[in-house]
Amino acid sequence: MWRMAHENAPGLELELRRGVVVLAALSQLRAPRYGYELRRAIAECGLLIEEGTLYPLLRRLEQQGVLTSEWRTNGAAPRRYYALSTEGRRLYKRLTETWSDLNGAMDKLLASGGRDGR
Repeated sequence: MWRMAHENAPGLELELRRGVVVLAALSQLRAPRYGYELRRAIAECGLLIEEGTLYPLLRRLEQQGVLTSEWRTNGAAPRRYYALSTEGRRLYKRLTETWSDLNGAMDKLLASGGRDGR
């Protein structure tokens, strides 16, 4: 049984990361940022996100109305800046509350080590 669980670890880790990446991106888009800047800010906090994950996520969130974007051409190269929309701010608040509740529950579960008090 241990061997099978170990072989599935990469897929399970990916599942864990998936939702966290959305919340991480939203947390850094309260002010406008372009993709590379966003990716760097998230990485500086210890969460590495591949470009092939981040850019499709940004496009999907924009299509869902969670983000707004605009092209800025006043620098050396044109860049697309993303920021939370009004709906995105509401979603960020809700997901943050959900994260806090889940994190508290998981802290308790992990601290108990699976013991049920017997």
